[in-house]
Amino acid sequence: MDMPFSASDPVAVLINNGAKVLAPLSDSAKLDVRLLISFVIDKPLSYLLTWPEKQLTQQEFQQFVMLFKQRKAGKPIAYILGYKEFWSLKLQVSSSTLIPRPDTEVIVETVLNNHTNSMVNCLDLGTGTGAIALALASEQSNWQIDAVDFQLEAVELAQSNAQRLGFSKVSIYRSDWFNSISSGKTFDIVVSNPPYIDELDEHLEQGDVRFEPKSALVAKQQGFADIEHIIKTSTAYLNDNAWLYFEHGFEQAKKIHALFSQHGFSEIQTVKDYNGNDRVTYACYKRHH
Repeated sequence: MDMPFSASDPVAVLINNGAKVLAPLSDSAKLDVRLLISFVIDKPLSYLLTWPEKQLTQQEFQQFVMLFKQRKAGKPIAYILGYKEFWSLKLQVSSSTLIPRPDTEVIVETVLNNHTNSMVNCLDLGTGTGAIALALASEQSNWQIDAVDFQLEAVELAQSNAQRLGFSKVSIYRSDWFNSISSGKTFDIVVSNPPYIDELDEHLEQGDVRFEPKSALVAKQQGFADIEHIIKTSTAYLNDNAWLYFEHGFEQAKKIHALFSQHGFSEIQTVKDYNGNDRVTYACYKRHH
């Protein structure tokens, strides 16, 4: 593949020419190139703005070209760099977990806005990189937070993120939804960003999603199997007046409202994401009617 730049180009030229090549496949083409260069030279992004005339060493340039080719082939920038920023936390990512999305910050915001008390038992189901659990822990250091995932690689990754970022109090362990939660243990808040995409959705063959683990994306019953299972099973693990939160697909709120009602939940609400799409639906479970 012919590269639109050479080793003698200053970074400003690398960024502009690289962005033109990536533009058809990335809506953040310029940022992608800047992230790759700053990763290769091990300097913050601001450095590139201050020193646009800087040239890469031969070795740096070769590494940049190698990473650039991966991005051009569609590999997500987060997998190439091995990390993604979420809620101002630098999270390690790997191809065994989903890449944390900006939209997922909506579920974190919603939980924090609704629960200001300092003593809360919280469970994050299907934690992946640990994004939601660690973001909550970063804002509420006294909360007792458990985070579980079915994939062992995800559990290990989330544990390593927790350790590196200093959230040693978050308990992260392997569980197939509620299966390994000790009996008698109950929670005030359960949050989940479960698989919710229909197996036949054509978006699964497009963009970054092609590189992400299908098990973390896809659910049976048009994407509702896991959501329904969690709603049904959760009632045994929820305290009186506890809340269950889901991140979900933009057309799924209505059906989730119906499932919540069906299983005895009340005060059901949906929150939109930054693009105005339905993204988070939550409800309250009251034990004593």
